[in-house]
Amino acid sequence: MAGTFVGFGFGAIQGGLFLPEAFRSGNFDRLVVSEIDQETVDHLRASGGVYSCNVAHQSSLERIEVGGIEAYNPLVGDDREKLVEAVAEASELCTALPSYKLYDSGSASVASLLSDGLSLKFNRSGLPSAVVYAAENDSRAASRLLEACLTYRPSGFDFRVCFSETVIAKMCSVVDDTARIRDEDLLPVTNGSPKAFLVEAFDRILIESKTPPGFQRGLDRFVPKDDLDPFAQTKFLGHNAIHAMLGYLAKSRGIDFMHEASEDSSLMERTKETFLSEAGVGLRKEYANLTDELFTEPGFESYAEDALVRMVNPFLRDPVDRVTRDPARKLGWEDRLLGSMKLARRAGVEPKGLAEGARIALRCACEEQGWKSEANALDHLWADVPAAQQAPFRECLLSS
Repeated sequence: MAGTFVGFGFGAIQGGLFLPEAFRSGNFDRLVVSEIDQETVDHLRASGGVYSCNVAHQSSLERIEVGGIEAYNPLVGDDREKLVEAVAEASELCTALPSYKLYDSGSASVASLLSDGLSLKFNRSGLPSAVVYAAENDSRAASRLLEACLTYRPSGFDFRVCFSETVIAKMCSVVDDTARIRDEDLLPVTNGSPKAFLVEAFDRILIESKTPPGFQRGLDRFVPKDDLDPFAQTKFLGHNAIHAMLGYLAKSRGIDFMHEASEDSSLMERTKETFLSEAGVGLRKEYANLTDELFTEPGFESYAEDALVRMVNPFLRDPVDRVTRDPARKLGWEDRLLGSMKLARRAGVEPKGLAEGARIALRCACEEQGWKSEANALDHLWADVPAAQQAPFRECLLSS
């Protein structure tokens, strides 16, 4: 099997997950990247299409090389034409942008470029069907991407193209601190690049099982699921919520890096108890009708234990400040902390551990935003939420 893979955006998810998987598989003879940062494109070209990625295992740091990369800037006329042709040839593609809000933004519109290339599949014979993976951190990313593409091709993509949601619980980061790159002996992305990719070795990536008729995946290690939403919610209201909680508790104790939290046994025991007895109970009750092992008591305990070990991986050297950034967003009514607390209460559990983390986040948000009180902060954060719905959570967060 040989084909073309096209990635949009050259950040940690693309460079630390999708491109390495496409390269490792040996199932693609072209690996193409669309990137609007010309300096990055120049670095990739100067390196002959080879770049490095640092992979954090639990007991060591592995440095891998990925080669054969063709990099093009969609803001450059000739490059855009080459990207359109590559999209037409591609059997698998992936968008990995900072936000789904960038799908149709400005002159480098990914939706426009994708639609132009995918439309060629219907006009030329011999071009393969395709799956487009949306790797942005949103449970409706693929649906949003399809909607954006339909504005350019209202006739749709028939059975030839599938847009696939993803659940990516892999921790990936771009390190742009030169001192840290030197001190941790990280390989920069390319020679002369001021940044390095640092990702964990975990590779259980979930994708939608739907494909075009007769389609054979080149990315062969991902795990297909018929319905991704329960797993997306488990990542967001389980893994992400507890990761944030652990980060805020660590911050309150003056801990600088997540792996240092593992040295505090009482903190880790408290976090595990919250994971299992609050977030876990809420999620297992919500999806009790599913037969997947994840939503059984032993299955969820195994999931939680694995996630906690990964959160404090010493070779990731994950800064607590990164995990706890943007506390106002994390306290949103539909975001991870409140979402997990609401699920726990629906299951009949008082979310005391989650509330402890949320109270610290609330204090941090007040400091960052200049809100005069924590009650005033909640007025801003939950302005559109009916008072009766807010009441039990306000009481919980505003109690000392």
